Amino acid sequence: MDREQLAHFLRTRREALQPEDVGLPRGPRRRTGGLRREEVAALAGMSADYYGRIEQQRGPAPSDQMLAALARAMHLSLAERDHLFRLGGHPAPRRSLRDDHISPGMMRIVDRLMDTPAMVLSRCGETLRQTPMAQALFGDETRFTGLARATVYRWFTDPASRRVYPERDHPKHARYFTASLRRAYTADPDGRAGEIVAALLAASPEFAALWDEHQVGLTHVDRKTLVHPDLGELELWCQNLHDPEQEHTLLVFTAAPGSPSYEKLQLLAAVA
Repeated sequence: MDREQLAHFLRTRREALQPEDVGLPRGPRRRTGGLRREEVAALAGMSADYYGRIEQQRGPAPSDQMLAALARAMHLSLAERDHLFRLGGHPAPRRSLRDDHISPGMMRIVDRLMDTPAMVLSRCGETLRQTPMAQALFGDETRFTGLARATVYRWFTDPASRRVYPERDHPKHARYFTASLRRAYTADPDGRAGEIVAALLAASPEFAALWDEHQVGLTHVDRKTLVHPDLGELELWCQNLHDPEQEHTLLVFTAAPGSPSYEKLQLLAAVA
């Protein structure tokens, strides 16, 4: 671990960021350029004291989880993330199709959608980031661990995960999730997708039957009906933005202005 270079690298990246770059308000009394230490710490989910000790070249060596959190909080590129890990005394994470590192460009887009339900998914359908509105609509999908991180795995193993869609639409979504997983499996059969497929074939007869149908090319449904426990059904449009380098997809949900679902989204914003 190179404490001096690690501290210098983090400080230069922190000072180069502006509050609006990471979705924070600038405020009328800000005098210093860049982000404050406590702001970086909050974005990374760590205490300000812990982060401060890193910049001051004190304290224990940060874990790889802490370094990953800092890379996301500071919107580092892949090259910068790998450099951060090496300075922290860890090997750079292996780059693969299930890489959890969201690109800086995608992060900037998400940070400007705080008043809209939006979420970033990996190739295997794992939720990597949600806006507060998306959490209010779907629940916190980033809390899951292991195989349960994948939406398709929860769909076929946890009946509660289906409550977000009306029961009449369940067959349609089951087929879409299966086809999406097959697309990821074809690209990387020995990776994360292969692990999910093997587990579902052993756990879910429904998935096994759909998998045997070998359906491919099912397109994403632009108009979705969602069910919220307090607001009832919402008719929302879902737009996709794809990051080909990271194999990530940004989903953005909107409602037609003046519609009942639009009014419900306004209520949801107040909750979020």
